[in-house]
Amino acid sequence: MTFDASWPRVAWSFARPSLPFAPLSGAPQHRLHAQTEAQARRSGVQTFRIDLIPTAAAFAAAYKEEPFVPDSSPLPVREAAWPTLHVSRHPAILHKLAILRNERTEPKKFREVVRELSWLLGYEALADVEVRPLEVSTPMERTDAHELGVRIGLVPILRAGLGMVDAMLELMPTAEVWHLGLFRDERTLRPVEYYNKLPDSASVDLCLILDPMLATGGSATAAIEVLKRWGATRIKLVNLIVAPEGVDAVTAAHPDVEIYCAAVDRQLNELGYILPGLGDAGDRQFGTGRAG
Repeated sequence: MTFDASWPRVAWSFARPSLPFAPLSGAPQHRLHAQTEAQARRSGVQTFRIDLIPTAAAFAAAYKEEPFVPDSSPLPVREAAWPTLHVSRHPAILHKLAILRNERTEPKKFREVVRELSWLLGYEALADVEVRPLEVSTPMERTDAHELGVRIGLVPILRAGLGMVDAMLELMPTAEVWHLGLFRDERTLRPVEYYNKLPDSASVDLCLILDPMLATGGSATAAIEVLKRWGATRIKLVNLIVAPEGVDAVTAAHPDVEIYCAAVDRQLNELGYILPGLGDAGDRQFGTGRAG
């Protein structure tokens, strides 16, 4: 709508019932008059005096639109129930997530986007990692700087988690990588461990579990339990999308574990797949099975 400077000279009339107008606080105002009593009688319309009408500029200032930030999650994030869940709202993440969900996205592109999303989510997951001071020499002089102050371990859940490792290593080239093999029994939906290459005792300060999907939460909960028995003291989950059921399971069993993701989807179906989801992340990365 275009505001016109002639608005303050308009005669205002309203059909029954008459409704008063409350002035906007602090807004410049003009005193206007309704139609005359004679005009009102001829027209048969009840009129009344509007004493305080904000100017067009005041309307524009009062109703200035805020920039729209899309919410990638079909569910409201239940912050009170999920205090350790961190859902990214970064526009780049939302854009790439749409590509990942699209059933037409080919495996090559799918792998590329998994890598890009992993880098962005890893960046957010490391925001509170401790650093220690050091001194470096620039081409001009000595100066104070910082470096990571903790030993970080990456724990991809085979096989889908493999696609997230390279991006995380770009962020943290000195991170250790330990593999856990877990698959979901399609009958019971419970995780089954088949591969574990962790050393005898914990050698890192922070473990990042990498898995594109957090569905029932069974595999994530099992992986966390394995790492805690190993001696890990701080663990974070990095997922691309999560289901409410999975978040509930992890937060109930391990309230100290933080979860970083790009979206909270609606629910699981009867087979334990996330809806709307993106299909089987492993199959779509490696070109096996169906995309849907």
